[in-house]
Amino acid sequence: MRLHRIIERLLLNKLISKSSGEYGGYVLYKPIQDDRRSDVELRSKIESAARWVYAQEMEAAEPKSSWGLSLRNRIWSATVASLLLLLLSPLLIFIAISIKYTSYGPVFFIQERTGYKGRRFKMIKFRSMVENAEDLKKHFYHLNKHGKHSVDFKIDKDPRRTFIGEWLRRFSLDELPNLFNVIKGDMRLVGPRPTSFSAHDYPDQGLVRLAVYPGITGLWQIGGRSQLNFDERVKLDLQYIENQGFWFDLKILFLTPIRVLEGKGAS
Repeated sequence: MRLHRIIERLLLNKLISKSSGEYGGYVLYKPIQDDRRSDVELRSKIESAARWVYAQEMEAAEPKSSWGLSLRNRIWSATVASLLLLLLSPLLIFIAISIKYTSYGPVFFIQERTGYKGRRFKMIKFRSMVENAEDLKKHFYHLNKHGKHSVDFKIDKDPRRTFIGEWLRRFSLDELPNLFNVIKGDMRLVGPRPTSFSAHDYPDQGLVRLAVYPGITGLWQIGGRSQLNFDERVKLDLQYIENQGFWFDLKILFLTPIRVLEGKGAS
């Protein structure tokens, strides 16, 4: 077995521990409600989830402040993101030129995502699909790998994807512009992946992932990527929140390129 596979297996087994599957009285696996909650009720539920996270930390054997919300994490993430943008600038320029000259439309795809405490922000990605991909989405709901009624929307071999986009998505290169969001403060390097659907469409048990800032990578990225459905991602996000910390983030950041280079689980 190759050395990187041995290291990956050892770290992954340590990172992903057994989860109780519930928080604050909510069971993690429950159908999404059909009725939409009011803004006041939604904010109350998100605040309750945030208070639960804080209470768990205070009850720990060694109480600690939330790394995910700390100024240290903000400075660390922005600094590393700036350095990565500088180091990867030749690659970013090459990708931008490739997108521009192989398909019609803008280089970047800007989409509203749901972040900390349900706040909507504009996330920046390299465009990997045809320009009118969002308009075509309604024609492909029946191909959704998570089910046509799922809040998640992922298609294997998505017909809307461009030739360059296929490679960008396979190795998650389309997400490199997320580094600008990290510098801006909407995201962190590690955390739950921000969703395209709003907090109103979250089941109660999923709101806990909004108690911290979203990230470019996380346990979802090294534990299955787009093969995981929303409930499975919530379970991993809960594990991340319970174990968040500087060294935990470093381990996830180390494992991320190994997983990405394998090209598995991408959609």
